[in-house]
Amino acid sequence: MIQELNSMQAFWLGHLYHASVREIPLSEYASQQELTLADLLLWEKRLNVRGLPVPPRHRPARFVKVAVAP
Repeated sequence: MIQELNSMQAFWLGHLYHASVREIPLSEYASQQELTLADLLLWEKRLNVRGLPVPPRHRPARFVKVAVAP
């Protein structure tokens, strides 16, 4: 079943899509676009609850493998 998006849903889904495609964290994307991270996260949750396909978030690696010389 295909759901139609209203203008607000399309606006926020577009932002979530662009953050995902650019492979940057939502916090960085929000700052660049002068949005709040809280709004992006809220709309990500709202769209998920409605069953709309939300793009995956970019999550940079938190740990880096280090080789220690003997």
